[in-house]
Amino acid sequence: MIAPVLPTYNRAAVSFVRGEGARVFTEDGTAYLDFGAGVAVTSCGHAHPHLVRELTDQAQKIWHTSNIYQMPGQEKLAKRLIENSFAETVFFCNSGAEALECSIKMARRHHFVNGRPERNVIITFEGAFHGRTLATLSAGGQEKYLEGFAPRMPGFLQVPFGDHKALEAAITPETAGILIEPVQGEGGIRPVPQQCLKGLRELCDRHGLLLIFDEVQTGVGRTGKFFAHEWSGITPDIMAVAKGIGGGFPLGACLATENAASGMTAGSHGSTFGGNPLATAVGNAVLDVVLAEGFLANVRDTALYLKQKLAGLKDTHPSVIEDIRGEGLMIGIKARVANTALQAAALNEKLLTIGAGDNVVRLLPPLVITRADVDEALAKLDRACRALTPAVA
Repeated sequence: MIAPVLPTYNRAAVSFVRGEGARVFTEDGTAYLDFGAGVAVTSCGHAHPHLVRELTDQAQKIWHTSNIYQMPGQEKLAKRLIENSFAETVFFCNSGAEALECSIKMARRHHFVNGRPERNVIITFEGAFHGRTLATLSAGGQEKYLEGFAPRMPGFLQVPFGDHKALEAAITPETAGILIEPVQGEGGIRPVPQQCLKGLRELCDRHGLLLIFDEVQTGVGRTGKFFAHEWSGITPDIMAVAKGIGGGFPLGACLATENAASGMTAGSHGSTFGGNPLATAVGNAVLDVVLAEGFLANVRDTALYLKQKLAGLKDTHPSVIEDIRGEGLMIGIKARVANTALQAAALNEKLLTIGAGDNVVRLLPPLVITRADVDEALAKLDRACRALTPAVA
């Protein structure tokens, strides 16, 4: 008999009833240190007092009206995102996949209204993950996610990650833009070198293409900058954001320049729930926290401390850990054992982590973690590695 909830997840045999900061608790009060943050979602930690206060306050006023009407909270959040990014306009939705769908539609529509409807192919990169809709699955191109969902949607062309010659050769008169994650998340925490991002900007400018960044996982402070592309000194034309922007409340956004969004006129796109009063109240509260003076500097400082500690852990357990990589508080542990085994050993030590491709275990803690949290996490990881060492000795 099928389970009441469609069995599309391999769930761990544990559940949580409350959270506080970087910790979550089971029914019997057992504490787990959360270094997964719901896959980079709970950016401000669990039950952050300011987020709880703003959500509760809005819930007592009005929850939903739809985008048929003006929404002051949505306007406020859009203006704040514009003030702190390259963007000149914002579309709100409910998830990363929806933000990518808007980005894809926007890129195609841009060329359509500018007299180039044949420009509808978007170049993406092997190892990418852009969502679970049919379009975003096709954009990501990973066979393990596409299996059984044929036919693949047309309009996407994958090239090998880091292969500049293949990228240039893939550009044709039908190319609309290039879509990339500044750091591949599901693909195994693979950062794109800053000079490569600069090269992509130059390439798009030279060929009249739109540069689209997927910052669903990397955005809103995760790498120590508000958006990860800021490290490179260049900007995209379109950017998809979600996860951390809602701090745990479903919220996504597509940010764009006025030029890139020129085709998105009334009726060309929409969302029933996107940017409703509850979502944008939480989104504004998240920005209150993340954009506060000193917050991102503290993320960078804590991230450096974490990386230094992980380097020592790698040296202590070379038979378990092959490499440490990533940016900010988006760290990948490349394992020599099965990454699922390392995750399970960490879970046994009451530490939550996230798996990724290329046999990587992701550490994506709330951005509010302290050095004491890092020390506790490293002690748990050390014990997890020790438990696995006999198996590979």
